[in-house]
Amino acid sequence: MAEITASLVKQLRDATSVSMMECKKALIDADGDIEAATKLLREKGVAVAAKRATKETNCGMIASSSSDDGTAASLVEVNCETDFTAKNDDFKAFVQELSVKGLNVDGSLSEDEDTKGALMDIIAAIGESIVIKRNTKYQLEGNGSVTPYIHLGGKVGVLVELSCEKAETADNDSYKELAKDLTLHIAACSPQYLTSDEVPADVIAAEREIYAKQVEGKPENIIDKIVDGKLQKYYADVCFLNQPFVKEDKMSITELLDSKSKELGDTISVKKFVRYQLGA
Repeated sequence: MAEITASLVKQLRDATSVSMMECKKALIDADGDIEAATKLLREKGVAVAAKRATKETNCGMIASSSSDDGTAASLVEVNCETDFTAKNDDFKAFVQELSVKGLNVDGSLSEDEDTKGALMDIIAAIGESIVIKRNTKYQLEGNGSVTPYIHLGGKVGVLVELSCEKAETADNDSYKELAKDLTLHIAACSPQYLTSDEVPADVIAAEREIYAKQVEGKPENIIDKIVDGKLQKYYADVCFLNQPFVKEDKMSITELLDSKSKELGDTISVKKFVRYQLGA
């Protein structure tokens, strides 16, 4: 039987993040073959995942990464069973590494074969159900920027993509401040849509029906005006560009963009955004 040295155990531990005791057991079972031991630990992760698949995973972490030039960014949410695990350094490192990997993966990270293996490793190491819930990648086309933001220690995550006509605008400090302010606004105000045009027709119809019932009995000639007014207030609640800016509520996001565009002599617009709420 091969000698199971402390350095061999440490090598497996460094590669898998599994406890020293479990690494030693795997090496004994694999007769000192580190590749076979790694496979055994990964199989254990699969077994743990299957056993705990019905456990609720309401805790976890959201992480983001961005390219050095600010033209790409990723967001990933990983869920686990307990807050204790969510605070585990190995778990946090795993989620952060996934967000970096997300910069180079166009589809779902949960379908990526290398990621599946890494997931089984962390499940084996920690011993509870861990799920890659979702990931998003934004890749800039043209001039502008993609800005990420993580709020409340990983409980809220945001990506926002801005476009501008001049390449130099994106290097301006005032522009960068705008991009950061917009991510903070999205984190705080939870817009559901970019513009009112994106609100589904059935949602608008349902809102109009609610408002119409609220004003039953009023003269017919003013009902539509009242309903339209309430609908505009609804848009100001749920549509990003219609919302009052969180730092200056007398100014809408559209007005903020117009003001900043005038200041910088360019046309700045929001192309898209995404907001993650942990467990939502």
